[in-house]
Amino acid sequence: MAWAAWPDKMGNLRIFKSLNAADLALWMTEHGEQRFRVHQVLEWIYVKRCSSFEEMTNIPPRLRNALTKEFLIPALVNVRSTGSVDTTQKFLFKLRDGQLIESVLLPSSPALYGEPSDRITACLSSQVGCAYGCKFCASGLNGWKRNLEAGEIVDQLMLLERITSRRVHNIVFMGMGEPFANFSHLMKAIEILNASWGMGVGARHMTVSTSGLVPQIRRFAESPFQVRLAVSLHAASDSVRNKIMPINRRYPLVDLLNALDYFRLLKKQRITFEYILIKGINDSLDQAALLVNHARRTEAKVNLIPYNSVLGLSWQRPESSEQKLFFQYLKHRGIPVTLRKEKGHDIAAACGQLRLQQLQ
Repeated sequence: MAWAAWPDKMGNLRIFKSLNAADLALWMTEHGEQRFRVHQVLEWIYVKRCSSFEEMTNIPPRLRNALTKEFLIPALVNVRSTGSVDTTQKFLFKLRDGQLIESVLLPSSPALYGEPSDRITACLSSQVGCAYGCKFCASGLNGWKRNLEAGEIVDQLMLLERITSRRVHNIVFMGMGEPFANFSHLMKAIEILNASWGMGVGARHMTVSTSGLVPQIRRFAESPFQVRLAVSLHAASDSVRNKIMPINRRYPLVDLLNALDYFRLLKKQRITFEYILIKGINDSLDQAALLVNHARRTEAKVNLIPYNSVLGLSWQRPESSEQKLFFQYLKHRGIPVTLRKEKGHDIAAACGQLRLQQLQ
């Protein structure tokens, strides 16, 4: 459905993909419908991928009309797609209130032993903009507008697959926004993405990234989903982290590490530390030594990411030799570590480059 075809009343409708099976069952009961209709409708949405209730040919007209009057199926539309030389793709999506978000499809790195891989990862946004103001990141440069509803998160994946005709194998919540600042909508989206009646994405094929919201890390540890956790650490001491990540003043490293201990106790999963290497800021061997201690304590693996340039910011990435020195320091001390190969930098789709936009 083209954006221009949406009448104004669509803004007053509820987003259907924000419902889970229990929500829909309750709605059916309230409207005097039989429970088996829940499975039928969900199958049309998530298996047959319909875009209107009128397509649901085995649903009675009265029920189709009732659903049409209350719910909206497409939650966003594609405004622009951009392709990178490395086959990374970035998509600008427009929400029904006119706000814009970005999502990214990332090709997998070559598999072990150099064999090619066709597995695709979707990087999804959880907010319009970001309020956390990490000094090296583009997402918060123009502030925060609002949280995404669960259906707006889910629909990013569905639209990515529809546009490209490719199945997504992994999901990372590392796009615009701080996922844990939108906790309830995030967790409902994860439920819908994971459910057998929904998108059927395995929990261990999803990763949530946080800048370090301690209470939400603890709540996430107590959730029933075996979704993976990545922490945007980016500095190994409070003095450095305070300079580049304002969240650290509220939740310093001692509190963050204690929360990660709790997560490890309950989930028995390996955590990932995301660590953007910024020249002259966090790339010293003193920081590397502290990072080794944190990784050992939490049994974390470390993903080193050379800084990706952002228009309007003056940060730089270290030279290749300095990146390798930092990498080797961790590796030689037994820390599982990778030095990420740059993807999507030429289209501003790399880590830290997604940003709040306006149409000209």
